[in-house]
Amino acid sequence: MPCTVGAADLLRFAASATQTHGVPPADARLLADTLVTAELWGHPSHGMLRLPWYLDRLASGATAPVAAPRTVSDNGAVLVVDGRDGLGQVLTERAVTLGVERARRHGISAVGVRNSGHFGTAAYFTRKAAGQGCVALLATNASAAMAPWGGREKRIGTNPWSIAAPGGRYGTVVMDIANTAVARGKIHHARERGEPIPVGWAADADGVPTTDPRRAIEGLILPMAGHKGYVISFMFDVLAGVLTGSAFGSAVVGPYRPTGRSGVGHLLICVDIAAMADPAEFAARMEALIEEAKSTPTAPGTPEVFVPGEPEIRTAERLRTEGITLANETWASLERIAHATAVPLPALVPAPVPVPRPEELPA
Repeated sequence: MPCTVGAADLLRFAASATQTHGVPPADARLLADTLVTAELWGHPSHGMLRLPWYLDRLASGATAPVAAPRTVSDNGAVLVVDGRDGLGQVLTERAVTLGVERARRHGISAVGVRNSGHFGTAAYFTRKAAGQGCVALLATNASAAMAPWGGREKRIGTNPWSIAAPGGRYGTVVMDIANTAVARGKIHHARERGEPIPVGWAADADGVPTTDPRRAIEGLILPMAGHKGYVISFMFDVLAGVLTGSAFGSAVVGPYRPTGRSGVGHLLICVDIAAMADPAEFAARMEALIEEAKSTPTAPGTPEVFVPGEPEIRTAERLRTEGITLANETWASLERIAHATAVPLPALVPAPVPVPRPEELPA
């Protein structure tokens, strides 16, 4: 049976296990928080199933436990930082700090990061910039997952990106997508749960569409929107990989491999709202945009219209009370980590009892 645990206890476990690999406490907590936040947002594909991958890379020396980034160039509004194989989360957090500070000084900033690693969910970081008065765009490249349009060998990554902006009294609006039909982690999550994947997500190593997640992991993830997903991903590799001086294309190594320099590159662009508009007026305009979207008459079977980022916040509110339910294989991997590190496992909590919908109640 899947295991349900509390978010705070899960955070404690992930942070403590990461510290045993030589990661400083604050950095270990950051890594853990990105994973637990992904679980709370309802995205287990970017949650705890990734912890053993990060720890394996730390253990092999592929990832440096203590990040020591070096500034390559600094032109005021534009910086390039060499991450020197540090944890992607730690380096991206540093990029947000620099990006917001330089945007406040110059109105807009661009921070390129080379030789980083996988940083988890991009929205985790763009939300932080938006919370400090910026509109932020974060792009990253990733290890090869899709074939160029018309090809049958994977040469380009999912290369996800996120945009976030303050939404006035509605909080933050944020999008975070990969350029494939689905994030690769969702296929790994389906494999862990022993479930088939939908048609249209992936193809096997011969380019034949498949619903078997194991064959999909060995094969190709299909681009979103056909050729459009491919060209978007290609151009984000230009921004995150080629422009920053990091690895690109098939040279990028993903977190799934325990060895090998990652070479992931990121590009963060921050626009200081106050440099372009009165912040109060911007907030009012954002609220008007959100209200227009949410007041749209719903299609049959749709109870409510959401704006970007809203479903995740709703899910987090619920799961902080109910607890986070982990797949069997994810829990088994945490048991192995607990045995290896002597860090106590999170305590199990009662699984949430499904609440029947009105139409399911007896007459």
